[in-house]
Amino acid sequence: MNLSFFDQFSSPCLLGIPLILLSMLFPALLLPSPGSRWITNRLATLQSWCIDLITKQLMTPLNKSGHKWALILTSLMILLLSINLLGLLPYTFTPTTQLSMNMALAFPLWLATLLTGLRNQPSASLGHLLPEGTPTPLIPALVLIETISLLIRPLALGVRLTANLTAGHLLIQLISTASAALLSVMPTISILTTIILLLLTILEVAVA
Repeated sequence: MNLSFFDQFSSPCLLGIPLILLSMLFPALLLPSPGSRWITNRLATLQSWCIDLITKQLMTPLNKSGHKWALILTSLMILLLSINLLGLLPYTFTPTTQLSMNMALAFPLWLATLLTGLRNQPSASLGHLLPEGTPTPLIPALVLIETISLLIRPLALGVRLTANLTAGHLLIQLISTASAALLSVMPTISILTTIILLLLTILEVAVA
């Protein structure tokens, strides 16, 4: 049976059932179960610190009325962080390498943000379509360009995220395959290739 490098991006199946749902639910199993105390061990302390840090970074630029988004945005950040890091482990599947999932997350949140801005601050939202100090003859063209840029933003960012993760996983597999193949023939080159693989893995952890 011939395997392709792109087989790692297809969800594994068990009895014909895709296991992507299990891979999506698994990060939730890492959260501590509720008990009589909020913080029971070092893992719970680390998770609480991480949640607090993410929430603070996301909510600091927003006014008080915007803090209602804290739960969904923090949950989304932790979900993406968990599945991206788990996807770097051997013999695992990364759901965020699928464009369908990225678009399913990007489009509703983009639309909700756009509609909320138009409802609460219509003048400021529409003002972003025309930069200040634009010459009068360029106004129609710039409004059209900014509108198109706004509409394709979720697609462009979703494709870029998918491409970054896919390219990183492919490079890791290609370099690891080359390193294993060169080990018996040219050990020195294989060691150098392994060092490059470790550096690329560190970069992929940062991307994740």
